[in-house]
Amino acid sequence: MAQVRNNIIIKGLSDSIGNQLVFKQDKAGRTIVGAPPSIDPDRTYSEAELERQEVFRDATVYAKGAKGEAVYIEKAEGTPMSAYNVAIADWFHGPEIREIDIENWSGAVGEVIRIQVVDNVKVAKVNVVISNSEGAVLEQGVAVPAEGAWLTYTTTATAENGSQLVVTAEDLPGNVTDMTVVFSD
Repeated sequence: MAQVRNNIIIKGLSDSIGNQLVFKQDKAGRTIVGAPPSIDPDRTYSEAELERQEVFRDATVYAKGAKGEAVYIEKAEGTPMSAYNVAIADWFHGPEIREIDIENWSGAVGEVIRIQVVDNVKVAKVNVVISNSEGAVLEQGVAVPAEGAWLTYTTTATAENGSQLVVTAEDLPGNVTDMTVVFSD
């Protein structure tokens, strides 16, 4: 892609010239030149394309309502992206649970479980559910932020060998990711 800097003829230009060129400005003040889109009026969409269009429609509805939130505005500052663009990207990228550190957990009450979760914008909530080997819930609660991408959860019940620890992370648009670890002494 060619880049032209300080061109006094096209700097700040926006609109089209006939059906040949389209000029537009991005948030960073750059002038983008391209061919006008050509759309076949008789085009038929596949089922997968129609599903993707529906998901994108949902993302735009979310982004229109969320673009005024401070976290999106702050994330867009200093980039060519708008807060709307950041919110769209957040819709399509769920949180990632990178690690559940149970090294210091012996199953006793009052022990700390560390959880590392990241997201492209912000992790909204991380829930922890501990259940016994039969599936009965022993305890559940919300992990609290610690240092960096780490969160901590302090146990309130005794867990036995074979208990399951399920961590569920959610971001601002409501994308959910979960990870399960089985406790063994």
